[in-house]
Amino acid sequence: MAKDPHLADALAPYQRKRNFALTPEPAEGGEPVAGALQYVIQKHWASRLHYDLRLEIDGRMKSWAVPKGPSLDPADKRMAVQVEDHPMAYNTFEGQIPPKQYGAGKVIVWDRGYWVPVGDAAEGYRRGQLKFELHGHKLQGRWTLVRMHGKGSEKQPPWLLIKEHDRFERPAAEFSVVEEMPDSVSALPPLNAPRPAGIARAAALQPQPARQAKVPLPDILAPQLATLVDQAPADTTEWLWELKFDGYRLLARVHQGAVRLFTRNGNDWTHRMPELVKAIGGLPLSSGWLDGEVVAVDAHGTPDFQALQNAFDAKVARDLVYYVFDLPYADGHDLRGLPVLQRRERLRAVVEQGTSDRVRFSEGFEARPSDLVSSACHLGFEGVIGKRKSAPYVSRRSPDWIKLKCGQRQEFVVAGYTDPQGARTGIGALLLAVHGDDGALRYAGSVGTGFSERTLKELHTRLHALQTPRSPFPEGTAVDKKAHWVKPRLLAEVSFAEWTKEGRIRHSVFHGLRTDKPVRAIAQEKPQAMAAIEKRQAPRKAAKAASAAWPGALQISHPERVIDAASGTTKLDLVRYYATVAPLMMEHLQGRPVSLVRAPEGVGGGLFFQKHLDQASLAGVRPLDPALDEGHAPLLEVVRPEGLLSAAQMNVLEFHTWNARKDRIERPDRMSFDLDPGEGVPWEAVLEAAQLLQVMLAELHLPAFLKTSGGKGLHVVVPLKRLQGWAVVKGFSQAVVQHLAETIPARFVARSGPRNRVGKIFVDYLRNGRGATTVSAWSARSRPGMGISVPVAWKELGTLTSGAHWTVRTVDERLRQGNAPWQGYAAAAVSLSGAMRLLGYSAKD
Repeated sequence: MAKDPHLADALAPYQRKRNFALTPEPAEGGEPVAGALQYVIQKHWASRLHYDLRLEIDGRMKSWAVPKGPSLDPADKRMAVQVEDHPMAYNTFEGQIPPKQYGAGKVIVWDRGYWVPVGDAAEGYRRGQLKFELHGHKLQGRWTLVRMHGKGSEKQPPWLLIKEHDRFERPAAEFSVVEEMPDSVSALPPLNAPRPAGIARAAALQPQPARQAKVPLPDILAPQLATLVDQAPADTTEWLWELKFDGYRLLARVHQGAVRLFTRNGNDWTHRMPELVKAIGGLPLSSGWLDGEVVAVDAHGTPDFQALQNAFDAKVARDLVYYVFDLPYADGHDLRGLPVLQRRERLRAVVEQGTSDRVRFSEGFEARPSDLVSSACHLGFEGVIGKRKSAPYVSRRSPDWIKLKCGQRQEFVVAGYTDPQGARTGIGALLLAVHGDDGALRYAGSVGTGFSERTLKELHTRLHALQTPRSPFPEGTAVDKKAHWVKPRLLAEVSFAEWTKEGRIRHSVFHGLRTDKPVRAIAQEKPQAMAAIEKRQAPRKAAKAASAAWPGALQISHPERVIDAASGTTKLDLVRYYATVAPLMMEHLQGRPVSLVRAPEGVGGGLFFQKHLDQASLAGVRPLDPALDEGHAPLLEVVRPEGLLSAAQMNVLEFHTWNARKDRIERPDRMSFDLDPGEGVPWEAVLEAAQLLQVMLAELHLPAFLKTSGGKGLHVVVPLKRLQGWAVVKGFSQAVVQHLAETIPARFVARSGPRNRVGKIFVDYLRNGRGATTVSAWSARSRPGMGISVPVAWKELGTLTSGAHWTVRTVDERLRQGNAPWQGYAAAAVSLSGAMRLLGYSAKD
């Protein structure tokens, strides 16, 4: 087969620099993979260590030398110097380039896989901004190569390699991929190609919706609303920022070529915007819902609310622009559960292929919110909208979308008006109202500026038609006695300086009437404290940290399978729960041997205790030193948060831990008591028993910490200094229980077994023996309802309703407190010696 002369010319610089009689590097060759584009990064110890990024383009590997290597932090902009094209055969090259040869030094394949262009890659490369998606062993997600200066005339043009925001990003201070993953991947099996891809026409980064069953397009959709806040989040790395347009919220439904437009209040405005209907119909979207803001823009491109109102005063609104920012549904797929970043990338791809400039993509910004707000205000926008990058789409007001305004501005109910004074015509001022907490209208002040002559006349006509003799306000409200009252049908958009103590606005300016919001929803907008929102969102951050703790996505088999019929909990629910509590639970698991309780058939089926790893390894779970349990297979330890999730994927419901840590396995660091009520024991008796046990331990000068068991009873835990052995701790705990049973025989029994426990409580001390385990804090239980073992403070004892007070489905609110009820646990550890003397117990270790 004749050689491609174009390819030969492209590889000529590479070949001129090398003597292939001396270097083991390939001169040419290499085969493409059908329907996919190859990618490789080689770690190269030349005169200086660097990383060579290579992307398959036009039959060869376009190459860039990246001195510091890639970073998963979007804030890092890594220099990438373009070098000569390499043959595809170079993708597998590892070895030593001899001294005095070009690039002399060691080379390894640090990462490899496939790349997928985002947008038109050929055009992007020509313009100097190449966006792409990587599917490698180490690198995944969205990346961008940006040519500096953009001239392309340099022999070695400088570019920047930048990680884009997605679920694979990691802060540089937390994780360095080149330091944490330094080795070759050549021994790893090849990755599967992600999907067919071409260089000229590319697919946008999408969540693979084709794998999901198609769903019918809903007839109606309520929009997600943003929460007004007092300041930006303390940590803005997980937030995307957009301009807040001065317009009307608009949702567009596309189905089988038909486009319908709805306001946020559900009003059908399709007939009012025929030009937008036509523009939206030109998008490559067979069905779906678009969410955005319709605006009128001035000659400078700035939204003009008065011009927008004038456009809608006409029978047909023209010259409007629709800025879209979300795509909840698309082509038979419900995208609402996906992160906002993924939905926006899908939306961007749709808009970029549209045929009209009247539908535009609302760009996101990466900058300090304070700078964005300042710039937005200067340009004439209302402010900025912040969106949590990982957030789903929900049809309600959500703290995952927040708004920061340039100033005070909101809608008011028009309750009346005053007569004009002097040369003014129409009306003097509008009397404004908002709904109070009780739903009644209350006076909020007036607005008398911001009107044009045309607006004054039109307002007078509309208000005169709505006149009513009665005031909507309580008797005695200080309002002009000559006021004209109207039925509360109109809404006015008003900006103002501040609210007074009396609930009035000052220095107000009228901007226009609105018809896209319901009157009953108008109340005083009070910004929420961002600090309080972030505190409530802490569990979600913990879940994100847990799910980001490993590079690949966890594949869950049969996620829809119901594992507990009593609560309807599915396997996916359980995995999500463990992802959420992982940072809290790891404090109780780290360094301890753990036993896994597996329930392949779910709650109510057979249970299997697993103390050792079988042939199928679990990510994040590793075997301990065999010497810790001689004569048996190695014990297990959950070493990273993903161990909880990989175990849950393998049908593990419960996690039980030893009372000792692996570094001093023969010296327990805690003593546990399990209050196990027998048949017929009321819950109040269990609470009383816990109090009695606490009193006794206090008399022995032993600290006691409380947690629910997730089952029938309660657990009391005593932290210990690691001075005594297993025999002493177990023997002493038995002596404590026997003393309780002898002192209060009507409540306690010192012998296990259901017959002995009828009407009484057995305080189980047997868990203090070597090899015995107790369910970990935050572990779910394999019982109907799936209760959870949760740390609690002693002052909360009387509020508990059962040992399963919290469940997988109801624990969210409790996560705000986390492990705080056990604050000071580690520092409280004591020796048992003093307590043994007080109880008169003696034993030899």
